[in-house]
Amino acid sequence: MKTLAAAKFKAKCLALIDNIAQDHESIIITKHGKPLVKVMPFDENKDINQKPLKGAATYIGDIVSPIDVEWEAAK
Repeated sequence: MKTLAAAKFKAKCLALIDNIAQDHESIIITKHGKPLVKVMPFDENKDINQKPLKGAATYIGDIVSPIDVEWEAAK
């Protein structure tokens, strides 16, 4: 994966975005040698509104009704 300094990305931003979309390769933008962000092509096949954790949790019992225990913060 290619890395690029933030100043160089700023100077060539539009051309780099076009290259990323065309080549389908991500680049990492760095500042003072530390990675800050990853710029990657948009994947139209992935649904942004997809819920990957839906159905992953289960609960047992009633989670809505109040409990009979008095909390310390309520005193």
